[in-house]
Parts: sequence; C-alpha cells; structure tokens
Amino acid sequence: MNPFSRILASGHAVPPRILTNADLEKIVDTSDSWIVERTGIRQRHIAEPGSALSDLAMDAAQQALDKAGISAEDVDLIIAGTVTADMKFPSLACLVQEKLGANNAAAFDLSAACSGFLYGLHIANSLMQTAGYKHVLVIAAEMLSSMINWQDRNTCVLFGDGAGAVVLGPADDNRGILSTYMKSDGRHHGLLYNPGGSQRPLTHELIDSNEATIHMEGREVFRHAVVSMTDALHEALKLAQIAPEALTLLIPHQANVRIIEAIGKRFKIAPEKVYVNVDRFGNTSAASIPIALDEALSTGHIQPGDVVGLVTFGAGLTWSSSIIRF
Repeated sequence: MNPFSRILASGHAVPPRILTNADLEKIVDTSDSWIVERTGIRQRHIAEPGSALSDLAMDAAQQALDKAGISAEDVDLIIAGTVTADMKFPSLACLVQEKLGANNAAAFDLSAACSGFLYGLHIANSLMQTAGYKHVLVIAAEMLSSMINWQDRNTCVLFGDGAGAVVLGPADDNRGILSTYMKSDGRHHGLLYNPGGSQRPLTHELIDSNEATIHMEGREVFRHAVVSMTDALHEALKLAQIAPEALTLLIPHQANVRIIEAIGKRFKIAPEKVYVNVDRFGNTSAASIPIALDEALSTGHIQPGDVVGLVTFGAGLTWSSSIIRF
C-alpha cells in the first residue's frame, strides 16, 4: 500500500539519575539476579522529585524538530501520550506547545498507558489524511516514578522515566507509515491500574496506605501481553501486505525481555533483528518505543528503505502495532 505520512525525525530524553538494581537492593527485598532473570532490566532513569515531565517531553520534541529542520511554528498538531502529565489539566501537549513556541498547533493528550505512542501515531496518520495537517508532533512521555510504591518489589523494579517524540510529514515515494492497528479490551482493566480519579479520589488515607500507586497482576498481564502483541503485529503486517521475514527490525514495547523474546519467536524473527534496550531504561510505558526508535535511528540500526515493525501493549487493556518503511 502507498503511505500517506512518514516519520521525518525523532528524539528522546531521560533524566540523568540512574537507579541500578544494586540501588534497589538497599530499599526493597530484591536482588540483581532476581530482577534480571525475570525482566532483563539492569537499570532505569528516575527523575528527581519536583521535576516536570513537560521538560523531558519538550526536550525530546525539540530534538525531533531540529533533526527534521522543522520550526515549531510549522507544527500543525501536537499529540501527547501519557498517564503522568504535570497536572490533571491542562494537557501535557498544551504545556509542551507553550515551551516549544508552537503557537499555530492544536494540542491534546491521549490516555492509553504503554500503548500511548502507537495510538498517537495511528491518530496522527489518520488526521493527516482527513484534516489536512502537514506536520504533526507525536510525543510519548512518562514519569512513572511518581506513582510507584517503592515497598512493592513486584512493581518498583520495573519502571523508569523518559520521553520520546517523532515529527510526521508527508510521505516520500513509498517511504512512510504502511499500516497502523489498534485495539482494546476494557473487560480486563483491573489487571493494571492506578487509583486517584473520580471513583477513588486522592485522600490522605489513600496516599498514606500506598494505595495511590500502580497495581498490577503480573502473571495475567504477561499472558495478555504476549497474546495481544501477537495479534497486533499480525494485523499490522496483514494491512501492510508485508511478511514477517521482510521486517528489517522489530521494536517491541520494552516492558520485559521475556515478552520481547516471546514475540520474536512467534514470528520467527532472529534475535539480532529485535531491538532491546529494556536493560538500560526499564519500562518507560508509552515512551519506550519512541526512545528505542530514536536510538535505532541514531545508531544506524535503521537505514533508508528498511521496513520496521512497532508493537505494544498497555493498561486498558490496549494494544497496537505499526509497519513503517524508512
């Protein structure tokens, strides 16, 4: 199929502070070997208290704009995927718009947890076809350290902070987004959630009891992740009319190395064609794919003409995939 839009450039930003597994051993009952064996994670970047997620998001977005040679004033639309914005409202996208000086853009957030970036890519690609937008910023940024229970070894070892962004522009020949696919199943929302909304507002009791943090049924989330990511990638490949063996690189959501390996094996993709950086960043939720994508582009893992698969899964439950020719 002929693409309509393409990724012109990307960027990413993470906090300078690194929290290693050895550091976690000092605050919770865990060990480096336990974490690595179950997740593949060795370290993660953690923001300092009081940091603004919008600063990380702005940094990633500005990098992408600079690489693309696009001025902030030429951006028509900003979409931000996040569940940890600076505040309940206004949106992270509006705060980034101000910091960039993208005064001609519309801006909004979407909430799809770890699927936020690919949901945003799907929406951006669709709006460029139907609403005439020429340059769209898709940002995914999370500061999950702000909602972690640091006494729960099952969750505090998993997550990191960071932001990634891409600039979309018109497709060039046959280079661009070949397909996007997204799906949800709200019947399983209780497997992964964070209280503190209108049903269970933030109170002293909720905070003092560590209830205002991430709650996750790890084994069930793992099972659903493998099944759903398999479905998403299969559907995106079918829409793009691309065979799995034609992929130059697969970039899965960086949640857990065992999930990443399982997806690669299901599609018989060689390990060297599956991008992994979860060992260095942990699970940065919506930001994980754009961070990995920017790394892959910056280090030459992706070359012009390469066909790349992106696939993710998150709370909701939500899942999504996209096939892109660079």
